[in-house]
Amino acid sequence: MTKLERLRDELKVKSGRLAGIFEKCKTSEGDYDFMKTGELEGTPKDRVEKVRELNAELNGLGTQITELEEKQKLDDEIKKRNQEVVKQNRPELPGKSTPAEKQEYKSFGQRFIESKAFQKKGEVATLEDFEFKTLMSTTAGWAPESTRTGKVVDDAQRPVQVTEIFPSGNTGQAAVVYMEETTFTSNAAEAAEAGSYGESALALTERSSTVRKIATFLPVTDEQLEDEAQVSGYIDRRLRFMLMQRLDGQLLTGNGVAPNLTGVLNVSGVQTQAKGGDTVPDAVYKAMDLVRVTGRATPTYCVFHPNDWQAIRLLKTTTGAYVWGAPMDSGVQRIWGVPVVLSDAITENTGLVGDFAMHSELVTRRGIDVQISNSHSTYFVEGKQAIRADIRVALVIYRPEAFCTVTGI
Repeated sequence: MTKLERLRDELKVKSGRLAGIFEKCKTSEGDYDFMKTGELEGTPKDRVEKVRELNAELNGLGTQITELEEKQKLDDEIKKRNQEVVKQNRPELPGKSTPAEKQEYKSFGQRFIESKAFQKKGEVATLEDFEFKTLMSTTAGWAPESTRTGKVVDDAQRPVQVTEIFPSGNTGQAAVVYMEETTFTSNAAEAAEAGSYGESALALTERSSTVRKIATFLPVTDEQLEDEAQVSGYIDRRLRFMLMQRLDGQLLTGNGVAPNLTGVLNVSGVQTQAKGGDTVPDAVYKAMDLVRVTGRATPTYCVFHPNDWQAIRLLKTTTGAYVWGAPMDSGVQRIWGVPVVLSDAITENTGLVGDFAMHSELVTRRGIDVQISNSHSTYFVEGKQAIRADIRVALVIYRPEAFCTVTGI
């Protein structure tokens, strides 16, 4: 008995049993009272659960039977096709028979056993002893043809990691100009009737952040652009990535020397919290307090180098339990409730805590622009094209005290 036949019999028996239970337990109201049968045991709840289990078994058997039937059908179809192919391609082997006669078909193995080389049984055989002619191989037949899939595997590069945590804006000018309150003297106080009011003072200072340009270009031949459909899209995609990758790093570590942006880590007035003898989580919490108290802001993100976050993620208790979740769990990428962003563009051993949402802005003068021309150098007479891409942006840190670095982690 085959497995398929056995499963069919088992399905028939079990489905009959379940049908019998339903038949015995059916009430006049049209529902079922499973306490009416002795084939089930336990409380009414237990009996309902048993019925569900029996039904689940039937479903499982049905699934197995369907799979086996489909497999058998496929095997039969393949066998039938193979027989047809053999019949259509069976060769007429040379012999003493007349052209009208059919020569018995022999397999490769049968032909080898009947060859002179095999009959010599240990004697040195020559090529002439074999009945086979020129070997149909790669050198004597068709060379294999391989067509590219169209997939391009990009080089492993640092992805864009922090750009999205900066609020975005737009400008139509060469700089972002704004006013900063630099004097705030409050003499607000209680005053007696007919008494003098305390005089307060406010003063503003104009600040600006210059729009900077990040740019690159790539030379490519006319033939490459004309003959390969993928190349233009590939170049456009990678040039855009190059610009965004460079911008992503500048937002954190740009030194501010023109034409560089001034990244957050190099903005004057950003606070600092040294780790010292604290644990990293303690030092991060103290940095958050500096943002809250001195910066009068609310931390929205913490930025860490992946190597620094690794040490935090692997922190254990004295009993060996992981503080931030067991290894089987992905773990929440937060510290003190604040989302953590990992970036290997940030200086290692330095963390950054800040109110990115309210006190920073990435302002775009012009988005990524990609152009192509052959007017560069001698490209026109050499059949080359220069594909260039650039972007113009400014980074504004409106309140430096709303950010704090954590050093020595």
